[in-house]
Amino acid sequence: MAIPHLTAGDGTSLPAIGLGTYQLNGSAGVDAIGQAIWAGYRLIDSAVNYENEGAVGRAARSVGDVRDELVVTSKLPGRHHRFDKALTTIEESVFRTGLDRIDLYLIHWPNPKVDLYVQAWRALIEARKRGLVRHIGLSNFLPEHIDRLVAETGVAPLVNQIEVHPYFPQQQAIDYHRAQGILVQAWSPLGHGNDVQQHPTVVDIASAHGISPAQAILAWHLARQVIPLPKAASPQRQAENLDVFGIKLSDAEVEAITALGRPDGRLADQDPAVYEEF
Repeated sequence: MAIPHLTAGDGTSLPAIGLGTYQLNGSAGVDAIGQAIWAGYRLIDSAVNYENEGAVGRAARSVGDVRDELVVTSKLPGRHHRFDKALTTIEESVFRTGLDRIDLYLIHWPNPKVDLYVQAWRALIEARKRGLVRHIGLSNFLPEHIDRLVAETGVAPLVNQIEVHPYFPQQQAIDYHRAQGILVQAWSPLGHGNDVQQHPTVVDIASAHGISPAQAILAWHLARQVIPLPKAASPQRQAENLDVFGIKLSDAEVEAITALGRPDGRLADQDPAVYEEF
């Protein structure tokens, strides 16, 4: 299955859907991720803190001649934001995967109280120069953090991976990123742990299209030009999550799902202005 791509302001494109891999670890993780690649996934998310870069790399190496199509992603943890530590951590990420490079490397959280994220960004820029990574980006950064990075380094991120799901639609943030030419990826795109897939609005829209609630939510992301990263271990769920590119929600349906947003819609109250993760 050929997955459509979304294109950033600099002309770089990424697959319009990816595979979340949090808690896909060890041999079972290798099997699940490898199956996803066989099924057609080409954007594979990971992070140092997921402790599964090895499983992702093993899966990527096991699937034949699609390596150049893959966008293998990892993320720098907060404890390694200092420039030298960050560079070493990126090298170790590459070594753990067993690949020649990591395709997309992100800073996992800004941790603004520690205030080392500019150093971390300079390290990612250097890692790209050295060929350790192909593309660089961010995760959980707010517009003011991104504006500062661009002002101090002159380098904009390709992507920002943020929490987006129907209870937390992030319309303002999406508008900002679109204006800046930065692609948005959604973590927990199906509202992991909340009841959004049972919400009557989502269920009714899914029924109208003859699809599952999860597919309706993924179609909502695609309509908003957000790249969802749903995690799925079973081949059936992986295939269902990929089978969404023929679904066309009406503008009214997209707006109805967006209207489910709540002021307290975050899954775990992780506001990047104050939340810290190391």
